[in-house]
Amino acid sequence: MSKTTNKYAPEVRERAVRMVLDHERDHASRWGAVVSISGKIGCAAQTLNGWVKKAEVDAGGRAGVPTEVAAKLKALERENRELRQANEILRKASAYFAMAELDRPFKR
Repeated sequence: MSKTTNKYAPEVRERAVRMVLDHERDHASRWGAVVSISGKIGCAAQTLNGWVKKAEVDAGGRAGVPTEVAAKLKALERENRELRQANEILRKASAYFAMAELDRPFKR
């Protein structure tokens, strides 16, 4: 689970990103558009700029790892970590029971 809460709804994010991309030509630079629109929606300019960059990565217009791939990778890493922990528990349990079996007196 994420350590931060998402203050803005996905619809608000998408609309803000779309506004930046649509109004970029009306400003001297993209940053100018980001600052203008971030003030209107009430978020930090850096936050909105991050949303725009992420949208470009997801659309394939910028180099980087798309959100879907990053989420899948994170899930696989979590599963891998859990499986390693389970293997370690099983390894220790196996060693414990093997020692218990050796300590038991031999019966004929």
